[in-house]
Amino acid sequence: MSQKLRSIVSLCAVAILALLVAGSLCGCLAPASPTGRISFTSNRDDNFEVYVMDADGSNQRNLTSNPAADGRGTWSPDGSRLAFYSNRDGNWEIYVMDADGSNQQNLTNNPAGEVMPAWSLDGSRLAFTSNRDENLEVYVMDADGSNQQNLTNNPAADGSPTWSPDGSRLAFETDRDGNWEIYVMDADGSNQQNLTNNLAADGKVTWSSDGSRLAFVSDRNGNWEIYVMGVDGSNQRNLTNNPAADGSPTWSPDSSCLAFESDRDDNIEIYLMDADGSNQRNLTNNPAADVMPAWSPQPGGLYWLDTLLKALPSSC
Repeated sequence: MSQKLRSIVSLCAVAILALLVAGSLCGCLAPASPTGRISFTSNRDDNFEVYVMDADGSNQRNLTSNPAADGRGTWSPDGSRLAFYSNRDGNWEIYVMDADGSNQQNLTNNPAGEVMPAWSLDGSRLAFTSNRDENLEVYVMDADGSNQQNLTNNPAADGSPTWSPDGSRLAFETDRDGNWEIYVMDADGSNQQNLTNNLAADGKVTWSSDGSRLAFVSDRNGNWEIYVMGVDGSNQRNLTNNPAADGSPTWSPDSSCLAFESDRDDNIEIYLMDADGSNQRNLTNNPAADVMPAWSPQPGGLYWLDTLLKALPSSC
């Protein structure tokens, strides 16, 4: 190996180590100092808009600033863009914008209703929910809006997709068994399987950043609570244990925390808790309705490590 190549490999190894260390430090090491950014939807400006804040609840600001209704801002894996849905063209469509709110563009351009976008790990695709086939289905498209395809192809209602961190599978909600359940399928739509198998309503599923768990919402205890389970459906347990309605969980980049929405303070706010359900606290503290949080990725996460590994020399 040449001295130059040795230097490149050494620098890359150091960079990978730094990224891994950074990944272990982000999240909720202490209740008072979570890191990163969280997008959310709020009607504090008299219509629903996409907002962003620091993960400790500070620096709350409006990104979309549009008189239409905008919602569900979800981050691209590199943190540079957010996908969201909007009815500014007279029907619900999937849009994308830069992380500062600029360059808002319509991706779906379809007369049907499209909502709930979700990015793939490599940022090349977006899954979303659409009723263009007269029932709700999970679709996928390239990140520029091209190649829109139906994945679920089922007469029941399917929606709210979330990608596995390795991009090989999607979890989603469906009522095909007569009640809402959490299903999983391969990224091409094959091998659709029921994970929750419960008579209650289960939905709004999200994959943990480390790929080991799924958080979801269920009313199996008589009110909406945040639950967690293994990716095979095992070990389903209640995290919030609160008489209020809790929903829309989202994982921190290191899977140590979850942000979620709750109406426990007489209006819907964004809350934070540790991954075991402890240390539940209010982040938004605003009299308006704040809903649908989504945590931004962090350097040190899977996307960043995957990108760096691809840049390494292929051989020595």
